[in-house]
Amino acid sequence: MSHSKRPRLASKAVRKMTQLLRRRDLVMVGVCLVFAGLLSLVIYQIGVYPLQLFFHFSDDVHHQEDLKKLGKILTEAATEDKTVIITTLNRAWSEPNSTFDLFLDSFHVGKETKPLLRHLVVACLDGEAYSRCLEVHPRRCYFMKTAGIDFAGDKMFMTPDYLKMMWRRIEFLGTLLKLGYNFIFTDIDIMWFRDPFPRLSKDVDFQIACDRFNGDDNDIHNAVNGGFTFVKANQRTIDFYNYWYMSRLRYPDRHDQDVLDNIKGGWYIAKIGLKMRFLDTKYFGGFCEPSRDLDNVCTMHANCCVGLENKIRDLRQLLVDWENYLSAAKTSDGQMMTWRNPENCMKQWWWKKKKKSIG
Repeated sequence: MSHSKRPRLASKAVRKMTQLLRRRDLVMVGVCLVFAGLLSLVIYQIGVYPLQLFFHFSDDVHHQEDLKKLGKILTEAATEDKTVIITTLNRAWSEPNSTFDLFLDSFHVGKETKPLLRHLVVACLDGEAYSRCLEVHPRRCYFMKTAGIDFAGDKMFMTPDYLKMMWRRIEFLGTLLKLGYNFIFTDIDIMWFRDPFPRLSKDVDFQIACDRFNGDDNDIHNAVNGGFTFVKANQRTIDFYNYWYMSRLRYPDRHDQDVLDNIKGGWYIAKIGLKMRFLDTKYFGGFCEPSRDLDNVCTMHANCCVGLENKIRDLRQLLVDWENYLSAAKTSDGQMMTWRNPENCMKQWWWKKKKKSIG
């Protein structure tokens, strides 16, 4: 072969190699774009930022020693099927003659509710609440410590501290599920008048009370209220509480109930196969939509109410109405007894809504 042909052959080889490299680069770029697109879709659907994809409940919030204490309390409090009743308490709610005392009183005057107190665990948000709990409900008090946050005072609805408290609660309830415990969560401004367990389904993963019930306990359009839930511990509910907690990042400045409203009909709930049920206000009522049937009511919630003192006054009235019902099933004119209107809460709630409409 002549020397003049060798450079031409070499040049052709270089050009061919360059073309192959370009094609390979284009393929790699295409693969990277497809991967990036899929990753973006996953991030969008899950509704969290990339780093949060790999974050679950922060186990480091609870030190191992605290978890041991919690485990001991749960073991002593649980029913045979590992079910507990759980509520949260801070200093403002724990003061004498405040909501905590009224809450406990309702178990004593309710029908077949007093034995349920042995299953009630109180998660205390600050040291003063913990001390008071030990005085009136010993052996069932857990100090739910949260570094750097003071939950002691009355947290007004939708303030930053209120939101932190609500999300801390969701995180804690997720921990209970991971420990294998079913639970009824109850707000402390809920009065217990009958044992609710007969009204709760054992075949549903997640059951929740409603501010207003539309008559269909399967309809996700019911207006939910997270103050009363019954949750079975299984992988579906663990995944759900993880997802619910992480979704706070997708909906900043929203509380847990609002976020639940946004995700309860979403693709993820369908994917994990979570069974949900919405509880009838006939049995699980509140000031938003009272249960007028005192022969069947299980719980009554001081919802649709702003201000601790307003709640306390109207809850006291509620307990008086219940005791009157127990002493006489009917009034003198033969009409069935029911609750008086929660005047303090109604006035404050009406004025709050009126100011919003004016603004």
